[in-house]
Amino acid sequence: VRLGAGPTGPRTRREWTRRKDAAPREASEAAGGSFARNRRLAASMAPTLQQAYRRRWWMACTAVLENLFFSAVLLGWGSLLIMLKDEGFYSSKCPAENTTITTTTQDGHHKWPTCALQDEMLNLGFTIGSFVLSATTLPLGILMDRFGPRPLRLVGSASFAASCTLMALASRNTEVLSPLIFLALSLNGFGGICLTFTSLTLPNMFGNLRSTFMALMIGSYASSAITFPGIKLIKDAGVTFVVIMFTWSGLACLIFLNCALNWPVEAFPAPEEVNYTKKIKLSGLALDHKVTGDRFYTHVTTVGQRLSQKAPSLEEGDDIFISSQDVRGTSEKLPERSVPFRKSLCAPIFLWSLLTMGLTQLRIIFYMAAMNKMLEFIVLSGQEQKTSEQSEKASESVGFYTSVFGAMQLLCLLTCPLIGYIMDWRIKDCVDAPAEGTGLRDASSWGLLMDGTATKSPRPRYRKIQKLTNAINAFTLTNFLLVGFGITCLINNLHLQFVTFVLHTIVRGFFHSACGSLYAAVFPSNHFGTLTGLQSLISAVFALLQQPLFMAMVGPLQGDPFWVNFGLLLFSLLGFLLPSYLFYYRARLQKEYTANGAGPLKVLNSPEVTA
Repeated sequence: VRLGAGPTGPRTRREWTRRKDAAPREASEAAGGSFARNRRLAASMAPTLQQAYRRRWWMACTAVLENLFFSAVLLGWGSLLIMLKDEGFYSSKCPAENTTITTTTQDGHHKWPTCALQDEMLNLGFTIGSFVLSATTLPLGILMDRFGPRPLRLVGSASFAASCTLMALASRNTEVLSPLIFLALSLNGFGGICLTFTSLTLPNMFGNLRSTFMALMIGSYASSAITFPGIKLIKDAGVTFVVIMFTWSGLACLIFLNCALNWPVEAFPAPEEVNYTKKIKLSGLALDHKVTGDRFYTHVTTVGQRLSQKAPSLEEGDDIFISSQDVRGTSEKLPERSVPFRKSLCAPIFLWSLLTMGLTQLRIIFYMAAMNKMLEFIVLSGQEQKTSEQSEKASESVGFYTSVFGAMQLLCLLTCPLIGYIMDWRIKDCVDAPAEGTGLRDASSWGLLMDGTATKSPRPRYRKIQKLTNAINAFTLTNFLLVGFGITCLINNLHLQFVTFVLHTIVRGFFHSACGSLYAAVFPSNHFGTLTGLQSLISAVFALLQQPLFMAMVGPLQGDPFWVNFGLLLFSLLGFLLPSYLFYYRARLQKEYTANGAGPLKVLNSPEVTA
């Protein structure tokens, strides 16, 4: 048909062809619209950002509990290792003639042999799980910037539930299903870091208390090492390992439900980027010319930012100042003024932090992996040949000290907010920046009374400099504690290990919080997630070295940890290089403020000062 008549007149062959091709496209668009509607329906279950703000205390409290019992529980490896041996994981690797210790299961009917090869296989599983726990923060940071924390938290809770289910199933037939422990520990680490990493966005809703709440989240994450010691006590009370794991998996499903009902689709903006209170009050406002409350708030914020700056047109003496054009131009130019990511990536502060955090992570993870063997070596005084009575005594002592170590992990709930308090010290008394062209000496020397009389005023504290000072104090204290921890590890005294436990717990709670607060103080907020994820990835690579160190300790060194601990003690001294550079960097900033009379923002963004 070449021509067709109708109400709209003749149609050519091309029009008929176009209409024919449009049919499947319309069907595709309809299907796409249906998919989009389904996505909107799924997203409709999530609360809005304003509703989430009203529930922020509930979300923060539940996040602390979820971190405490479901995040980095793998850090309580000492107790989990005992339970896995009791269940017979990789006991088939131990020939009868090479058996060193025999353990009895809960029912008393089975005795599973243990040996060094079994320890190496299980420690390999811990190495993989702890690597996933730290290394996945970089891709998680990228995904969270793209999709927000809600989907990652849902996936994390599901992964944790699957991990517990796999451990329960594998324990039914360990001779065949022991390799499942590698997948279970990997899912455990992945689910735990998803819950931890997403919870670190919640402190954005608490304004000036952000660092304190950040430290509380990290403290609950660090204290989660108490979970497996608690589970071991439940198991010793008579509850089977399978029942415990299935119950734990069911509790992880409650995290999924809590996230689905209370976590919004949008990410939580930083306090510097949005004022939650004003945003909530204006979110329902609608003007007559169809400007929504969010757009009105954005417009008012942009105008306020512009009016707080010097107007270039007024300085140049122009009579005409087009407000709307300048406001839009200012807001569009703001991203161009931001610091490039490669500059933050190559900053000396970030590079020194990679070295410090990597060595500290290796020190902490190795002690967790080798703690049972170290305690056994101290109890047996280094004897290679052990009688059954000595083996039983060593097993009881190791179990007791492992439980004590797990209970001490609750100290992280106190130590992490403490380091957050150190990082927030006198921040409220600080000002953002001096006026342009006013140096530190000029800005702090004189003030004006009400009658106009000049008078001497106290020297103001500037926010960036005070944050650097707090970071120097935090990292210096952490490194001294780390050195003290290394010294106590060298002394073969069983009672002294209580001090070692305390120092280990404090250091583990301090160094993560201090590093996160340092990045938040020095680097742009849009670089924080990526830099933190990259730092965790590099630290995880450092922590992989604990596997060959563990194999060297149980192999050539015959269980003696002295030389490994001594080498790690020497390397831990390199951690003082970061606070030393921060001290130099702070002095350089103060000197440039005074000499050039420039504001801190100009100095920080200058090409000469890279941080």
